[in-house]
Amino acid sequence: MPYFCGIDIGASSAKLTIVDETGQVVGRALRRSGVDYTAVSEHILADALAVAQLRREDIVRSVSTGYGRDNVPWAHEAMTEITCHAKGAWHHFRRQITVIDIGAQDSKVIHLDANGKRVGFKMNRKCAAGTGAFLEEIALRLALNVADLNELAEQAKTVVSLGSFCTVFAATEILSKIRAGEKVEAIVKGAFHSVVKRLQEMDAAYGDLVMTGGVAAHNPCLVKMFAEAYGRPIQVPPDPQLTGAFGAALLAREGSKGILP
Repeated sequence: MPYFCGIDIGASSAKLTIVDETGQVVGRALRRSGVDYTAVSEHILADALAVAQLRREDIVRSVSTGYGRDNVPWAHEAMTEITCHAKGAWHHFRRQITVIDIGAQDSKVIHLDANGKRVGFKMNRKCAAGTGAFLEEIALRLALNVADLNELAEQAKTVVSLGSFCTVFAATEILSKIRAGEKVEAIVKGAFHSVVKRLQEMDAAYGDLVMTGGVAAHNPCLVKMFAEAYGRPIQVPPDPQLTGAFGAALLAREGSKGILP
């Protein structure tokens, strides 16, 4: 049986998925991206092959995506994050959807019609507002582990409003909130609320809403806040942090001659 690989090297983490000819996931892996994207691509491929109990030569075709997609020498093709996240999300929700992906360094709003065709997108590239980096900076200012943010937000009884989307200004504002005696959990929930507002201002949402990315994977409270803000349910695919890698693997499968999509 032929197998296909998708690798998504983001600014923070590298994700890899292996699928078989039916599109079924047989292996997956995740590592920190580090500073050597080529090296991490080798390590994460070895991790996923071990999980799938496959050999390297069993992989017929590979597609890379993400911030470091051009640093994967063994990939047959590089594709954009927009294309791969859209493909991965569409596989699970075959209807008109708006995909909201929050990564470490950028955020994306992708519109797909009822047939899965991309009809528009917006991407936040120039500013860390509304990204994982924004939440990491908030955690740093509050002397917290970023993994603790969701639990604190869940505990909050009130929300401290932050006036700025800018990571630098928001961090300074947080220091003033601390001096004013505001509760940490309320500040964290305020930071979450800032992320929601930033994404809402980036673009409108049509059809069902789908959230992908590591921020959605690790912060269910934030997903709930998005649902409340938009007034409709939020769908989260399996392994949302690996959606881009999964989409890349599906595209690798479709790009192979003789293999039916």
